[in-house]
Amino acid sequence: MHTKQIAEMIENKRDSFIKVSDRIWEFAETRFEEYQSAELLAGTLESEGFQVERGVGGIQTAFIGSFGSGSPVVAILGEFDALSGMSQKKGQAKEEPLVPGANGHGCGHNLLGTASLAAAVAVKQYMEENNMSGTVRYYGCPGEEGGSGKTFMARAGLFDDVDFALCWHPMGYNSIMAVESLANYQVYFKFRGKSAHAAASPHLGRSALDAVELMNVGVNYLREHIITDARVHYAITNSGGLSPNVVQPYAEVLYLVRAPKVDQVQEIYERVCKIAKGAALMTETEVEIVFDKACSNVVQNETIEQVMYKNFQELGVPVHDEEELKLAKAVRATLTEQERQTAERLSADTPDPDMVSWINPYTGATIPLNGSTDVGDVSWITPTAQCTTACFINGSTLHSWQWVTLGATSMAHKGMLHAGKVMASTAVDMLKNPELIEKAKAELKQRLGNTTYVNPIPEGVMPSVKK
Repeated sequence: MHTKQIAEMIENKRDSFIKVSDRIWEFAETRFEEYQSAELLAGTLESEGFQVERGVGGIQTAFIGSFGSGSPVVAILGEFDALSGMSQKKGQAKEEPLVPGANGHGCGHNLLGTASLAAAVAVKQYMEENNMSGTVRYYGCPGEEGGSGKTFMARAGLFDDVDFALCWHPMGYNSIMAVESLANYQVYFKFRGKSAHAAASPHLGRSALDAVELMNVGVNYLREHIITDARVHYAITNSGGLSPNVVQPYAEVLYLVRAPKVDQVQEIYERVCKIAKGAALMTETEVEIVFDKACSNVVQNETIEQVMYKNFQELGVPVHDEEELKLAKAVRATLTEQERQTAERLSADTPDPDMVSWINPYTGATIPLNGSTDVGDVSWITPTAQCTTACFINGSTLHSWQWVTLGATSMAHKGMLHAGKVMASTAVDMLKNPELIEKAKAELKQRLGNTTYVNPIPEGVMPSVKK
């Protein structure tokens, strides 16, 4: 079977892939500033015989590595951005930043991008050895964390000729991601008032910080009157300074609005804007609304998911040694009881392990995902499927120090390489069976019905780094 051949291809280069992943873990670059990470991945693709186009879609850290020609075209999606403020020493069972306040890979994107690299390299090698036609592309997708890099890339038309796409995410379990995520908008509300001495002449000042606080109160009241599945988050990104004896003339808040569908996000966003304008009116300040980014919900594709699940079953799951399980146990001991209660089990009688050692059964049923991903925009354009592998301890959560500390260890490397094998095997299966590609496209068309894809990021809005 081709799964065995592909597994061997990836294992033969495992040291090279692990080195790439660990270097990206060390770089820990945040959205749209992943210069070293992007160059490392792009350079590795070139050394493997891919033609690489850098700076695609008008984004400096976005790139596409291609091999082959003509149809079918398979896109393997890679991410490599980190999170701010999540620095953590690796391989230890206590929270301790490597550099206080620095970045860290709290979502495992160093693994994500590298497994996709491994998959693309293996598909290329298999195509060469078996004289297969078609094109395999690695999409270097920056800024997934709060940047929606793929949505910007989709707006530029970079996925329009793709026949199907594959991706994955490191998690604490092994599964097919039969999910529909939440769409979202991310928007800055920037208030400008007038400074004054807060004691001597407060009546002459107009507080931008008051406007931010009133807006937040208003949105808190709004939460009772939006759909249950929606989420509204905010962060005060500028509180107006550090002097309480000054009426703050400038303050801003960043909002993230989520809902199952883009039109639902739009409706809530319009109400949030009205609240912001009301807060400005109450405080006699001015508000500037700056659209930052957006992404669509994921559209599931059962056709590709079934192929992926079959290949996952044939490959089995990663096996961990005593030292890895010892570390997993120590790190898992740091979880709260509530976190432990989220642990994966096949049934109530299944033991509660520190590392999951099975594949979750695949039923095809859609699982609601309360998070968001810009993979959603790709899935509206071309049939898309994703999987997860157990790279982290059972019950741990994304964006935690436990993920950062384990992200450059052998247990994470095993999950990463395994994901590469699953994606590459799935890609080869689809390429060898064009009827499956047509079936996947027909399914996407059926799921969308009369709805057509509209990119949720307005024209003129460009990718920006975190402020």
